Amino acid sequence: MSDLIAKTAIDRRLADIVGPVIEGLGYELIRLRLMGGHGKVQRTLQIMADRPDGGIGVEDCSRISTAVSAVLDVEDPIEENYVLEVSSPGIDRPLTRLKDFDTWAGWEARIETSELIDGRRRFKGDLKGVEAEEVLIEIEDHGAPVIIGLNFDWLSDAKLILSDALIAEMLRQKKVDLPEDGGFDEIEETDETDDIDGDDDAVPGTKH
Repeated sequence: MSDLIAKTAIDRRLADIVGPVIEGLGYELIRLRLMGGHGKVQRTLQIMADRPDGGIGVEDCSRISTAVSAVLDVEDPIEENYVLEVSSPGIDRPLTRLKDFDTWAGWEARIETSELIDGRRRFKGDLKGVEAEEVLIEIEDHGAPVIIGLNFDWLSDAKLILSDALIAEMLRQKKVDLPEDGGFDEIEETDETDDIDGDDDAVPGTKH
């Protein structure tokens, strides 16, 4: 069974190199993408990491960036110059491992599949956990809720959908005080699929 942490061959190779380093520091690798490299666009190695129980911060990202930079300098797997960026997964975090769909059961998510499933590739609804190797999600079907199972290997992209409740949960994990009225500014949602949506904890690395 594969995962969505790294997709391309070079991403998987890089994940094999930096993953153990990140885990050795007590964090988890959530997603890795090597971006750019076309024409004059400089390459950027973007890494998302988190604590096993959530709540990664700027100092954590800086610590990871330092350690990852050191091992990449030794292994030298990227031929071109590149910039290293380390960030937290963000509030509307990507779901890249089967266990993520269990951890975030009860929250709304958007899932995309690589192949057409009953004539569609996009599914939006509340996560209902996992069963064997299937992700369970409750969607609307002709106006009625129905729970379907999607084989994890079919997935090409998945992320949580931003909401007030999700923001409150993330702030709780980071032990940030909530607004007294318990509310937030109105959220404007889009249907765009991101490449990397880390939050403000992102720490750019040194150019290599």
